[in-house]
Parts: sequence; structure tokens; C-alpha cells
Amino acid sequence: MSQTGEVAGLESPGVGGGLFDVFRQRFLLKLLVKKELQVRYRGSVLGLLWSYVKPGVQFVVFYIALGVFLGLEKSARNPDGLANYAVYLFSGIVLINFFTEALSNAARSIVSNGGLIKKIYLPRELFPVASVWVSGVHFVPQLLVLIVACMAVGWKPTALQLLAALAGFLIVTMLATGLGLLFGSANVYFRDFENLVDMLLMVATWASPVMYAWTMVRDKIGDFWFTVYQVNPITVGIEAFHYAFWLPTTDGSAALPPNLLSLWIPLGFAISAAVLVLGQWTFRRLEGRFAQEL
Repeated sequence: MSQTGEVAGLESPGVGGGLFDVFRQRFLLKLLVKKELQVRYRGSVLGLLWSYVKPGVQFVVFYIALGVFLGLEKSARNPDGLANYAVYLFSGIVLINFFTEALSNAARSIVSNGGLIKKIYLPRELFPVASVWVSGVHFVPQLLVLIVACMAVGWKPTALQLLAALAGFLIVTMLATGLGLLFGSANVYFRDFENLVDMLLMVATWASPVMYAWTMVRDKIGDFWFTVYQVNPITVGIEAFHYAFWLPTTDGSAALPPNLLSLWIPLGFAISAAVLVLGQWTFRRLEGRFAQEL
């Protein structure tokens, strides 16, 4: 025993290694992911098939409203539209849906698992991270549908384009995890953060080039504000997906934001990593009173 009264080799109760503990206890993470999937689809007839149905309906509604009625689809009567707008739209939808689901569930994960948190100690970061993983499980079938659709219209990506898609996914994943840790911990003390997250997700959907071309934003707000718009990691991730999935299906005349690979993707990584560090720091500062507040 040391002079401070602590037994050598032991740690204070409730003190862990943060996200490092999540990777060291992958078995618990798998159990939480499995449990969340079982609870979500308990009593459901379609089960995981809802991962196809909901984004499919969302895609059809947006395609008809924006591509057909508002003329964003390139056609003989609208030569200024986007070629293969269906691929452009769906490649953005699958990524923004992943971010929306991951952040929404991660922000509520601590409160919704309050009963378990008050009974035993385990790395609390497991709950937001598990929510992100569940969203990843739903993301995979949507990605497969996107790949099949791209192949049907002549998709032949380069290795660089596939790496850009992976980079875009990692950027959005880190951002969702960091914000999930931040809002998930703050939501324990103030439930208003649930509503704040819902509003942020609504803004994120329309403040990124999911349904419209980036050139429309640049032409309306000018170069300076367009640069601010491009700093958004979600915008970077979606443009990376457009570069990987949509661009190879066009005739090559389509344009993507300049310096996407050399500037915006590295900057997106840096910003998402900073948000992840901030989220973990905030989580560690607030988790000490989770049991009491819950």
C-alpha cells in the first residue's frame, strides 16, 4: 500500500481508458450491438429488411420531387441537369442516413441504457460506439444496393476513387462518434440536447450536397462562403462518395469541387478527429455522475 492509501496495482472504481477500453473489450461491444438489433426488430415481420425499405421509399420520394418535378435530372428538355441523378442522389442518401441514425441513437444511448449503467460498471463509451456500429450494420445493405445500381449503368471506379469512398465513410464515422459522445454525455444532464440533435440533423441533411449540386451553392453564396460550406466534414464525405460512385457513371463532363483529394479530404479527417477528441474529453469529464443523474 502506498502513502496515499491506494493499493498497488489497483485502479479507482469507474476509471477506465476511454475509447481504448472499447477496443480492448470488443466482446462486450458485440453483445451490445446484437442486443440493440434484437430489441429494435423485436416483433417485426421484415426485420433487417427495413434497412432496404425505408431508404428506398426516401429515395423514390426525393427523386420524383427533385429529379422529375424540379428538373435536377439531366434530360433532353433539361441539358443542364445532373447526369445519372438517381445515382448521385442515392450515393448521398446512404451516407447521410448513416450519419443521421448513428448520431441520433448515440445521443440517446446513455439515457436509454440508464438501468444497466446504474447497476454495473463497464466502459460507458461502449453505448455510443455500439449505436454507431448498429448504424453501420444498416449501412451495409444500402451500400450493396448502391453498388449494384452503379454497376447497372457502367460503373468502373479506379482504386483512388474507392479509397476516396473509404475516406469519406471514415470521416463521417469519426464525426458521428465524436458528436455522439459529446451529446450523449450532455443529454444525461439536460434532455434538451435530444431536441437539439434532431434540429442539427435536419440542417445537416439540407446543408450538404445530397440532393443538389455543389455548383448551385457556389453560384448563390460566392467563393468565401462556399469555402466555409466545404469545411463541413459531412459535405466532404458526401462529395467523396459522389467522386467514387457517381462520377464513374457519367461521361466525364461532371465536375467535383476543386482540391477534393488534396485539401478537403485531409481537412475533413482533421476536423472529424478534433471533434472525436473533444467528444471523448467531454464524455470523460461528465461520466462521473452518470449513475446519480440517471
